[in-house]
Amino acid sequence: MTHALNFVWNPSEGINLGFFMIRFYSLMFVIAFLLGWFLMKKIFQRENESLEKLDSLFVWTVLATLIGARLGHVFFYDWEYFRNHLLEIFLPFRFEPKFEFTGFQGLASHGAAISIIVAMYYYSKKILKRPLLWILDRIVIPVASGAIFVRLGNFFNSEIIGNETTSSFGIRFLHDAFSKNEAVQKTGIADPKEAYNAIATNPKFANLLAEVPARHPAQLYEAFSYIFVFAILYFLYWKTNTRLKSGYLFGLFLVLLFVVRFIVEFVKQSQGGIEENLGYFSTGQWLSIPFIIIGLFFIIRAQRNPLAES
Repeated sequence: MTHALNFVWNPSEGINLGFFMIRFYSLMFVIAFLLGWFLMKKIFQRENESLEKLDSLFVWTVLATLIGARLGHVFFYDWEYFRNHLLEIFLPFRFEPKFEFTGFQGLASHGAAISIIVAMYYYSKKILKRPLLWILDRIVIPVASGAIFVRLGNFFNSEIIGNETTSSFGIRFLHDAFSKNEAVQKTGIADPKEAYNAIATNPKFANLLAEVPARHPAQLYEAFSYIFVFAILYFLYWKTNTRLKSGYLFGLFLVLLFVVRFIVEFVKQSQGGIEENLGYFSTGQWLSIPFIIIGLFFIIRAQRNPLAES
């Protein structure tokens, strides 16, 4: 199929309120956290757990997600750069070759997963006063729903894209092919938004549009798959007695989510990292394998000893 038949993705940055821009990427995170809070509220009510503890859970989950995801990107994917730019790990600025605001570019889901588990250990012991697996079996439900919106945020940001493809699923990510400066320079249009629109729609710049390859929308593949991961966990918790099998839902979450991640990585553009040393699989796939193994362990453990809550 020719590139001309592929959809050109040229999103706006967000909702412009005049005095403030609500970026779609940030909005997806807000939706993910708010939906997570709502789901956990329903779970706490069903379990007769104090809602006062829910606020602490929300704070710990947000912090663990953002800090863990950031550190995961730094150490798993781009340590060679950040080892020489330590301040940029937690500051939304780049200092070289010139000072500029960049925002926090780079979040890794594997880092978030590790950080959430660590945070839940503290939360379960110090605040909730319940076994760790009790909260892990339940927190995975909102985490799975949140993963959907995080990947949609990646799609709006034209990041974590797939390999080039000639299939009808291919999307031409305009913002990935040309930076704002490149779009302005190549079109001679001062406003980046107008420059992108010109490349996408003006026949005068058809040669530039032809330079944009069609790629797999890997973010949408993951987001769509995570809908089923969430639905399975949600159904098992609310409609069956699976929640009584300590560790089962947590293990199933790890297996389902990271199997999806492992499969989608086959069509995802390389993001660098440890794959350069290990080879064969991508960094995302290497990092997913331990989570899948751990998940299988908890599933088997829960089946053999369903009431274990250690």
